[in-house]
Amino acid sequence: MAGVSSLNHFPCKTLSVSSLNLNSGSKTLSFPANSIGLTILNASGRTPISIADPVRVRPVYQVRAVSDDEWEPEKVDEEKEREAAVAVAKDEENLRDQVQIDTLKKLLVDSFYGTDRGLRATSETRAEINELITKLEAKNPTPAPTDALALLNGKWILAYTSFAGLFPLLSGGRLPLVTVGEISQTISSLNFTVQNSVQFSGPLAKSSISTNAKFEVRSPKRVQIKFEEGIIGTPEITDSIVLPENVEFLGQKIDLTPLKGLISSVQDKASSVVKTFSNGEPLKFPLLNRKNAQSWLLTTYLDDELRISRGDGGSIFVLIKEGSTFL
Repeated sequence: MAGVSSLNHFPCKTLSVSSLNLNSGSKTLSFPANSIGLTILNASGRTPISIADPVRVRPVYQVRAVSDDEWEPEKVDEEKEREAAVAVAKDEENLRDQVQIDTLKKLLVDSFYGTDRGLRATSETRAEINELITKLEAKNPTPAPTDALALLNGKWILAYTSFAGLFPLLSGGRLPLVTVGEISQTISSLNFTVQNSVQFSGPLAKSSISTNAKFEVRSPKRVQIKFEEGIIGTPEITDSIVLPENVEFLGQKIDLTPLKGLISSVQDKASSVVKTFSNGEPLKFPLLNRKNAQSWLLTTYLDDELRISRGDGGSIFVLIKEGSTFL
């Protein structure tokens, strides 16, 4: 066995033990795992004890209890990545839907051009409009409109209708010197009221006819409307009578040039008569006992600028929110 002197041949520090007391009261010795060639003298100092083999150290293992609710880091990271991927996919799907909705809305509003709010729409145009409406209804972003009264609230302008009951009124715009203006519906979600209004103008004044009603929510999409009164608005005097060169009536053009001189001579007298009416209160009349005093309305599409509703008999109303770029 190699002694202490043998360690001098290695390029490392040497350990020399000349004497060590191994009495029974001495502390237990421990040696490094890579110690070799140590010569230790016994208590008498005569018989050497040689330890050539390295001391083997038993590995120490630590065991930690893990609860059932505790996830391993790898699993937590995978779950987060999966949730993030689902969120991104959902955002992309919503973006695609919004692009499709915006495209359909533009096509629908463009198809109203030249139809005079539906009065002059041909059968082909009506079929095209109905198809676009059906596609929009399938992508309705507000499936329960009566739960979103804040969106319903406000003034809506009629852009198109298939309701035949409005056609005689719209036809009034074809009468000589009469123009049918804005047709609107104003909803107050605070008071649960609806006001339908039609504006029209003639040679001397502008006025309006409106109806006031209460509504009750009957389902997520349907409201029941109960009309209470009609109102003929106070005439608004125009500055002067402006006659066109001619008007079309029943397919015939009527030359109005000879009437211009006559109109100018009676304008002052006519204006004084209209002023008498304009100084009065609006004319109100009850509607509660009328046969058609109640109706219902089904909202099938609703966002912040476009509303599609269906009424009795399947009639369609397309309205645009006041202030929208579609107007």
